[in-house]
Amino acid sequence: MTGTTKARGGLVPLLVIATAQLMLVLDDSIVNIALPSIQSELDVRPVHLPWVVNAYVLAFGALLLLGGRIGDLWGRKRTLQVGIAVFVLASLLGGLGQSTGMLVAARAVQGVGAAMAAPNALALITTTFDSRRMRDAALSLYGAMSGLGIIIGLVLGGVLTDLLDWRWVFFINVPIGLLVLAGSRTLVGANRHAGRLGTVEAGLGTGGMVALVYAVTRFGANGFTDPVAYALVGAAAVLLAVFVRTQRTSRSPLVPLSLLADRNRAGAYLTMLGLAIGPMGTFYVITLYLQQVREYSPLMTGLAWLPFALGIVLGAGVAPKLLLSAAPRRVAALGALLGAAGAFWFSRITVDTAYWTGMAPAMLVIAFGFGLGVIALTQAAVYDVDGDKAGIASALLNSAQQIGVALGLAVLAGVAAAVSAGAAGSAPGQLVEGYSTALLVGTAILLAAAALAAATVSDRVAPEAQAPQPVGESPS
Repeated sequence: MTGTTKARGGLVPLLVIATAQLMLVLDDSIVNIALPSIQSELDVRPVHLPWVVNAYVLAFGALLLLGGRIGDLWGRKRTLQVGIAVFVLASLLGGLGQSTGMLVAARAVQGVGAAMAAPNALALITTTFDSRRMRDAALSLYGAMSGLGIIIGLVLGGVLTDLLDWRWVFFINVPIGLLVLAGSRTLVGANRHAGRLGTVEAGLGTGGMVALVYAVTRFGANGFTDPVAYALVGAAAVLLAVFVRTQRTSRSPLVPLSLLADRNRAGAYLTMLGLAIGPMGTFYVITLYLQQVREYSPLMTGLAWLPFALGIVLGAGVAPKLLLSAAPRRVAALGALLGAAGAFWFSRITVDTAYWTGMAPAMLVIAFGFGLGVIALTQAAVYDVDGDKAGIASALLNSAQQIGVALGLAVLAGVAAAVSAGAAGSAPGQLVEGYSTALLVGTAILLAAAALAAATVSDRVAPEAQAPQPVGESPS
């Protein structure tokens, strides 16, 4: 099969892209369950323990733009393959880790690999599948994996830690990653495009993103009174402002400003930021509620979120069908509104809310809305983009989602902690009051995302015609 074959795509490349995304996303949550075991065996100081998680989030979120642009310039399939190889090697080193420093370093390198792989996996959908039907199917699976990975990570992390050892939350990536590498030969990647990667521009953009993502993680860990986090926000603002100025005059910009000048794509990126804040912040708050108020075990907490997984699958499966007749703005706005309804439903929790009537339906609704919204916004952001900008267009969307996830954790966790501290009554009652207020904030954010989608995202139904035939690399 080559880039000029009439019918491109098939089951193997579909599974490769979906599995790659699943592996990268589940590492956001699979390690969380193993943290107590890691702390006990390696004698990790409490102040260093969050970095077992944050090192991955920081490197992944901060380097996404660079990873997307490298794929545009040097070849997306090659960049994906290098990213997966780096991720697998880092996973092996993490599983073999004998000290806190070695483990944190391995997690950071995992994030580097993920930042190279994730945006290019999404961009490869447009070059590997030539028909609208197959592209939509691949996009649906990709979107489903974006949400499913978090739930699978919680469940799988609990099972592996309980039955085997914490090291297996890293080792499990090795066989999966090797299978993805073997299957990646079936993907059709665009050839290298003309241009260069400016060192100064890359340094400014990457430095700004590092400062921004690090600030968000500090807000999440230390609350909104952390002076270092505010200093990092200021540094990020300065670096990114200078970066944007350089992009206006660059002959080969890291981020082509034409992507942001397009109202539809800019609206899709901003809406994705809000859409990710709501469900992921809600996910964090309700997980705390299940463990701290209802006293669920980590494994039971993961299993309790299975309705969320079902909702993601349903939403991602229904969205492509809706998008054949409805504009992305309508589907994205509907998804955000459903998310808001689910968050508001959650906000009614009490110390003894029944799971099957008060929680499982809300999980299903908020996840269904998230699945709809992610697919609609992805289509708006990456379909019909110029071939030499597909990687960076995908990276911008991934960055918005990653930053939204981190902001959701920081904002809703901060609100919950502040309200709980000032509430009266029993300890569980104080916690529930904080959680409920945080969930109302999540509701407001999702309502704002719905309004933003309705005002900015494309009102044109994407044509069902086949994608342009790019000049592709041979998948063999």
